[in-house]
Amino acid sequence: MKILQVTSPTTFEILDVPIPTPGPGELLMRVDAVNTCVQWDLHLRHNEPMFVGHQFVYPYTPGQPGHEATGYVETVGPGVTQFAPGDRICAWRDQGHDLWGCYAQYVILKVESAIKIPEGLPAENWASIELAMCLSTAMLDLKRVDAIAGKRFGVTGLGPAGLIAVQIAKAEGASEVIGFDFIPERREMALSLGADACYDPRTVTEAEMPRRMGVYAGIDCHGAKDSVEWLMDHTAAVVALFGVQREDYVYSLGRVGLTILGYRGHFYESAEYARDLIAAGKLDMAAFSNVSLPLERYGEGIDLLDQRKALKICYRPWDS
Repeated sequence: MKILQVTSPTTFEILDVPIPTPGPGELLMRVDAVNTCVQWDLHLRHNEPMFVGHQFVYPYTPGQPGHEATGYVETVGPGVTQFAPGDRICAWRDQGHDLWGCYAQYVILKVESAIKIPEGLPAENWASIELAMCLSTAMLDLKRVDAIAGKRFGVTGLGPAGLIAVQIAKAEGASEVIGFDFIPERREMALSLGADACYDPRTVTEAEMPRRMGVYAGIDCHGAKDSVEWLMDHTAAVVALFGVQREDYVYSLGRVGLTILGYRGHFYESAEYARDLIAAGKLDMAAFSNVSLPLERYGEGIDLLDQRKALKICYRPWDS
């Protein structure tokens, strides 16, 4: 089978290796589509650690950093009864970057890392269910504190994560969803996916976004200190943190009374919630996974991400 291996920040190889055999509690997925994870792929490209104390080692684990994938069960390991050959599935959580990843024609998944999905929608709608699951955890926490339905809701950072948040907020009945990003094309994409208005936070006026009264609640999908603190300063009640944090945020005197929700992690209930939204047509994932390439053109796809000419790349391992 074909499997990709990143050999340096700017080089990769397509290896020809035997198809692996699933063990107890595992299944073999025939990968139909696998999407980039912008964070991992671009940090790997630039050899920039994701977190404090983390570093990349090249050549990287075969198939990694691919983990947003969908396909069909090919075979199951001993004792597996939850899945059967032919089931359509997704990898709903990252299994860890020490295991062979999904930039391959086949991948081994632990049964607890797979979720069944219905037929009817193309693979581009399903490949990034792992990202949708992550967002769903944060959005469900906001829902539990009644911070979405009937409320004016803000989203900072309109990359793939922010575009998912926009759609979930609309699905949950926000009275208005307001997006914020520096990049005009991303604001336009958010509007096409249901946002009621979008602004460049550097130029939005006080009348449009008054301090502490601009939105009732919001979620930051960028992670930068300036982005998070700007949202804090323009939100009345609740801010959820989703973007990768790399520096401290300041909860200053002017932000007293604001509730901050941290990110709790990965949960199967969040994957089910995301799956059901996609199946119901309330969450369009294909809209920002609209560049499809074979694995052999991996570098070209990462160039497009790096140049901000694409939000996600959908790789099709069986194309050539």
